[in-house]
Amino acid sequence: MEQKILVADDETEIADLVEVYLKNEGYSVIKCHNGTDALKCARENEISLAVLDVMMPDIDGFALLQRLRTEYVFPIIMLTAKVEDMDKITGLTLGADDYITKPFNPLELVARVKTQLRRYTRYNTADPRREVTEIDVRGLHINNSCHKCTLNGEEITLTPIEFNILWYLCRHKGSVVSSEELFEQVWGEKFLDSNNTVMAHIARLREKLHEPPRRPKYVKTVWGVGYTIEG
Repeated sequence: MEQKILVADDETEIADLVEVYLKNEGYSVIKCHNGTDALKCARENEISLAVLDVMMPDIDGFALLQRLRTEYVFPIIMLTAKVEDMDKITGLTLGADDYITKPFNPLELVARVKTQLRRYTRYNTADPRREVTEIDVRGLHINNSCHKCTLNGEEITLTPIEFNILWYLCRHKGSVVSSEELFEQVWGEKFLDSNNTVMAHIARLREKLHEPPRRPKYVKTVWGVGYTIEG
């Protein structure tokens, strides 16, 4: 099936450039120049991945990201002209899967799109070779075959990254998983000491699991070591 990429950026030149490079890789591209049109396009099309600019008229990228995350789990990459770590953490905490800072190399963006689509497809497709496809931890039930998570019978909507983090921790319940291991296993990239990506996604995951910040029931921090889900 043809994969459709939603590109939302009010800078026409950038949107056109991204479109050219993505089309050269065989993707179908839907361009929008404001948040309202982007939201409408997402609801009217089978979107595989979205690339959202942070600074847009009417609905900014962060607000659009939040609204999309209430309805969809497809990967979202944020484009930002800001280099502050806080802006990157904000995007990741709100549910973005990746970010890239302007100005950027279009080939790098294409590579990140491919990585996110590969990851999304892998973790949304049942793999009959897996010995374990379902895990239950004190009312938290996660099913890797159908990419579904419930908490005390209530379905929890997770992004592919959030699901993968939770699945990995559940598979290793009772053990402490370092931020480095978690990042390299989930993102498939080398971990850097200054990387706050894991922390931001853990915070978002805890929020969705209705975890009290100081006394989480499921995803616990072992200070100076990493994260654990007790068996």
